[in-house]
Amino acid sequence: MHAGVKPVPFIDLSIQYKHVEVEWLEAIRATGLKGSFILGPNVTEFEKEFAAYVGVKHAIAVANGTDSLVLSLRALGIGHGDEVITTPFTFFASSESVDLVGATPVFADILPGNFCLDPSSVRKKITSKTRALLPVHLFGHPSDMHAIMKIAEDHRLAVVEDCAQAFGAAADGRMVGSIGDTGSFSFYPTKVLGCYGDGGMVTTQSDELNDHIRRLRNHGAIKPFIHAEIGCNSRLDEIQAAGLRIKLRRIKDDLAGRRTVAAEYTKRFYGTAVKTPVVSNYGTHVYNLYTIRVPNRDRVRQALTDNQIGTSLCYPQGLHLQEVYRHLGYKPGSLPVCEQATSETLSLPIYPAMPLDHIERVCKVLLQAVKG
Repeated sequence: MHAGVKPVPFIDLSIQYKHVEVEWLEAIRATGLKGSFILGPNVTEFEKEFAAYVGVKHAIAVANGTDSLVLSLRALGIGHGDEVITTPFTFFASSESVDLVGATPVFADILPGNFCLDPSSVRKKITSKTRALLPVHLFGHPSDMHAIMKIAEDHRLAVVEDCAQAFGAAADGRMVGSIGDTGSFSFYPTKVLGCYGDGGMVTTQSDELNDHIRRLRNHGAIKPFIHAEIGCNSRLDEIQAAGLRIKLRRIKDDLAGRRTVAAEYTKRFYGTAVKTPVVSNYGTHVYNLYTIRVPNRDRVRQALTDNQIGTSLCYPQGLHLQEVYRHLGYKPGSLPVCEQATSETLSLPIYPAMPLDHIERVCKVLLQAVKG
């Protein structure tokens, strides 16, 4: 590492914060003066604005992305004895939510290009116990929702879209989160639309699901102190909603910034051994993560680390082979496309307004490492 060369962080959230700091601090002050901190006017307005952006009738703000999945599954009546087909190549919350409602996750393989669920593998996993499909729009790229919805229709299955990494992406001209029975979003700070803490959202076109999820997020209450069922405490803070409203107004610029960084990477990797993210002809990509396939991945990552360049392994082991799911009986080779991806993928730094010199340094070090 040469003296004087600045580190390249995997993500720099401070740049975006500087752009919204004045509005954010004023929003905190205004919220404090109103004295409304839980399910207040900013939450109500943010739900309306979010629903309009995604193109759905309802948006229900919750405490985090995991809750958005759990509450969706609960509202759909999925529980003990049921199976939900999902991907093994994702963050743990996607499958964990299935377990948290008492159902069993069933893992199908992924497509080698965009890393999303392979519809042909999904069809092979359907049994008499299958109740739902849980596709994940991974890294910012949408799943093949046309194929997935056809499978769901053929087998009368519910569809819960995991949109945690893909706010703003579209499939066949429709925003993710507007296609299945529900869409689940995370506002974890590193997401395309992130808050300064935890937060989540459920989207749906169904009046019935909307009413049920709103009840579930607030202890199953149908009105103050009157409870129809066992729910939970999963409410988005008013201050976070205020900040998210500010960021939602800027989302067009933030998405353009991510795509600009991605294009710079892709241009520099053209014609090399680096396989850049695929954008399927049915979808748009928002690059929550810029994830490549590269030979000798671990050696390449070490070279980047040695040069103080941040990276992430998304993901180092398929969920189907992890200790927590050993009882499900998957073995190495069960889902070969996923397993190959876990040995080759590497996520590079990307965020809006990432400096060009940082992009160039990432590419220079990475390509030198690839060549050996």
